[in-house]
Amino acid sequence: MYFRRKSLEDHPQENTIIWTCGNESCTGWIRDDFAFDHVPACFQCHSAMVRSEKMLISLNNSNKDMKSLKPGKLIS
Repeated sequence: MYFRRKSLEDHPQENTIIWTCGNESCTGWIRDDFAFDHVPACFQCHSAMVRSEKMLISLNNSNKDMKSLKPGKLIS
């Protein structure tokens, strides 16, 4: 019998710029497109983050310039 469903479509992946936490014991990371700061701090441990790349599923971000938004501004 066949119980496992196959995924309907393969999601395209692309090489994406991300920020990873510099603290070795922390696993925090964020896509550069979704970061508010040019050099963000880790949201989990507040350590400095390091820029790197990772193969991730491609996402469309409607707010392309997140870094120009002021803190506390409503994102639509």
